[in-house]
Amino acid sequence: MNWRGLRVIAASQKLSEWVGGLRFGDLPQDVVTATRLRIVDVIGLSIAGGQRPFGESVRRAAADLHPGTEARIWGGKARSSMLGAAFANGALSQALEFDDTHNESIVHMSSPAVAAALALGDRLRSGGRDAILAVAIGNEISCRVGSLAPGQFHKRGFHPSGLFAPFGVSWLAAKMQSLDQRQMICAAGITGSFAAGLIQCWVDGTQSKFLHPGWAAQSGIAAATLAKAGVTGPGEVLEGRFGLYASHLQDSAVVPDWNRLTEALGDEWESRNASFKPFPAAHVIHPYISALLRLRERHGLSEDQIHKIRCDVAPYIVGIVCEPQDEKLHPLSDSHGRVSLQYTLAEALVRGRLGKDAYQPEFLRDEAILSLTRRVDYRVDGTLPGPEQFKGVISVELTDGTILQEVEEHNRGSAENPMTTEEIVAKFRENVAGTLSADQAERLVDAALALDRFDDVSRFTELTVTDHD
Repeated sequence: MNWRGLRVIAASQKLSEWVGGLRFGDLPQDVVTATRLRIVDVIGLSIAGGQRPFGESVRRAAADLHPGTEARIWGGKARSSMLGAAFANGALSQALEFDDTHNESIVHMSSPAVAAALALGDRLRSGGRDAILAVAIGNEISCRVGSLAPGQFHKRGFHPSGLFAPFGVSWLAAKMQSLDQRQMICAAGITGSFAAGLIQCWVDGTQSKFLHPGWAAQSGIAAATLAKAGVTGPGEVLEGRFGLYASHLQDSAVVPDWNRLTEALGDEWESRNASFKPFPAAHVIHPYISALLRLRERHGLSEDQIHKIRCDVAPYIVGIVCEPQDEKLHPLSDSHGRVSLQYTLAEALVRGRLGKDAYQPEFLRDEAILSLTRRVDYRVDGTLPGPEQFKGVISVELTDGTILQEVEEHNRGSAENPMTTEEIVAKFRENVAGTLSADQAERLVDAALALDRFDDVSRFTELTVTDHD
């Protein structure tokens, strides 16, 4: 049967009905708590991204493209238009590949959602509850849109965040701007025409992928604003004949599970299955990093003791972080290294950590790291779970013939292996160090964890202002 015959009729209508009726009081407490922590995380990541050369470039471009003073670019004194701030903060938050991920769809949902909601909140003087509700909506829809055919987009050269997150932001922005149901449907339809997210940058280590959360934040707001002004968009943008799935998959053997889009909306929150990141690398590498660092600590390992490291990997991650080997063994830039299983494990073992300062140019040229990189291999294991569970199996063969093995069943930061609030806050402190003072960082954390008490989001974003440009 043609998969179009299985579609959910008027998916955008069902999502719009849910969004239109949802109130802050309807959110489960754990979703509110997680959303506040995601806001803390994204702001810290955006400030850290602003410290990188990529961040300096994005800030300059935002100033040229989006002059204005409606909203703040975090971690400095710069202001921009609403769209400019959403774009800049969203893009900067991906610069370290350190932002949270929905495991199954592999969509970075919080970076664009938080950037968009706080930019809109700055302009509209929205309350903190409105911002939290909007981020929760955006995250949930981005995760659900991405879960219909998990694993199918990366292998076709698409970045899920570029494809799916704009939809979440369009409904987020529609909610904050009080669009009616018809306008919400049109906003989603307009958003679909913006769907992009090519990852050709993985071939040469360039930076365009980092722009996708910023572009998603900007696009979703723009689509909602256009719909509010009367521009129309297709009602079946997801499931239609030329909709997102038909146009981007083009494979009759792949049948999207349309039930995943709207089933149990408001009762089952798919965003609960999104993971915070303890390491600034592609999320599917994380269980291998954790397993290797445990072996290093337990056995006092150094690179000169290691003959070979072998990773058993699920088939779907091969084209993301294992191949082509020449790219993965010789990363040309930090962005190249962050999606290399081989290089990432080598740097983590040699340096004993993988934090904000990872993938520096000197590390990418360090012969001890590169030598170990060439000793990292992988073996495809079809029995390992798909993207719904990031599991890592690693074997280390020492030069004396000893074999050490370690398994990470669930990546650190996932629902099954969660990071604590203290760990997420510690990550924030590390990321903002050098931009915010320790006192300012603590005030910002305290305010984010009590954001629902703010009557005006702009009073919250004021806490990100520094004397830096």
